[in-house]
Amino acid sequence: MNVTSTGGPYFDELAVGDVYDRAPAVTLTDGVAAVHLSILGSRLRLPLDVSLSALVTGRSTPLAHPALVCDVAIGQSTLVTQHVIANLFYRGLRFHRFPHIGDTITTRTEVVALKENSARPGRAPTGLVALRITTIDQNGNLVLDFHRCAMLPLSDDPNPNRPRHNDDMSAVGASEDSAWEIPSDWDLDAYRERTGCAPFEVPGVTFRSSGDVVSNAPELARISMNIAAVHHDRRERGDRLVYGGHTIGLALAQANRIFPDMIGILGWISCDHTGPVREGDTVVSEVTVDSVDRGPRGSVVHLRSIVRAQRDDADDVEVLDWRFVALMS
Repeated sequence: MNVTSTGGPYFDELAVGDVYDRAPAVTLTDGVAAVHLSILGSRLRLPLDVSLSALVTGRSTPLAHPALVCDVAIGQSTLVTQHVIANLFYRGLRFHRFPHIGDTITTRTEVVALKENSARPGRAPTGLVALRITTIDQNGNLVLDFHRCAMLPLSDDPNPNRPRHNDDMSAVGASEDSAWEIPSDWDLDAYRERTGCAPFEVPGVTFRSSGDVVSNAPELARISMNIAAVHHDRRERGDRLVYGGHTIGLALAQANRIFPDMIGILGWISCDHTGPVREGDTVVSEVTVDSVDRGPRGSVVHLRSIVRAQRDDADDVEVLDWRFVALMS
């Protein structure tokens, strides 16, 4: 019997300029949001409180959780990275629009840089692929625009005359920070009046969170459309790695517990996966307030979260270095 393996491209099958935009569009429903919440947890008020969300945003359906929107966009981009070995970083993720429950999002993924890694004895050849990911809603409005970098294996029999890519990954997504804009149509005075939150002013302080066990990892990958085999199939590496967005989502939930009046997330400056996470790990964050830009409508707060994984059979290890921008009162 002739059996053909399926899956996404290998590193040597990619070229700069390739576009992948055939992932199914996803409507953000109450059911999807509930499952996502059950795995990652959240205390952001706008996605949880329908009446408050309507009061602040002017829409009858609640705001979709920012982590849910990011997870689905990343999952849609895994058409390119089904064979991924590891995801290295995200850069420059910015919310241009904030979807609500009932909105539908679609993602376009473009290969923007390639770098073949140096061969190492006893290791299969690999390369790095940088992707630009743009996500729109059902009306064509831009929702997200960001870059990520993944490590992919080469195919079993790569062409010896293939191009040897050596693009500069440090330049991918690197740009000067521009102003972070608070949504102009949000009534933040109504948010403050309803919640009673105080102005945010604690720059230069570091907080340590309580821990969260990593559970239901394949369920989160499935609901977010993430088809990277390493998150589903132990045969890929001998064990199953947790999707990086799982760690980020728990880090956000922990930051939200530290700062209960957090209104939302405006974007990510950078996010480096510094170590693997496995189901059953307990993750703990240290969150530093790097800066606070206080404006007439609210505070744009630059945060840095360093996450460590605690395991029974090893010392604690750093697994995430995440710089993100939150909207506070």
